[in-house]
Amino acid sequence: QVHLVESGGGLVQPGGSLRLSCAASGITFSLITMGWYRQAAGKQRELVARISRGGSSTNYADSVKGRFTISRDNAKNMMYLQMKSLKPEDTAVYYCNTNPPGDNYWGQGTQVTVSS
Repeated sequence: QVHLVESGGGLVQPGGSLRLSCAASGITFSLITMGWYRQAAGKQRELVARISRGGSSTNYADSVKGRFTISRDNAKNMMYLQMKSLKPEDTAVYYCNTNPPGDNYWGQGTQVTVSS
């Protein structure tokens, strides 16, 4: 059974930083493209960033390009999202999932709130 657990969210002031973590189990992690997604209140879930199986290729939504960095550690079955220069519009619940996402793989997510 696939299990994805996000952590690292919290309340941060505009301009601040956070590092999200995703722990994966039940999948052959190193063989799967992974992604970070987010869903703000009243909006559809969107892909924020994705990373190739080996980590050599990454893609970002235009809204986070240059501020967020996705990475992974296949030896630990972990994925990360380093977020810098956070803006209020980054406020959302952040999820990790495969890319494309598995319908049954969504976890609880981790709340990120950017506010002064």
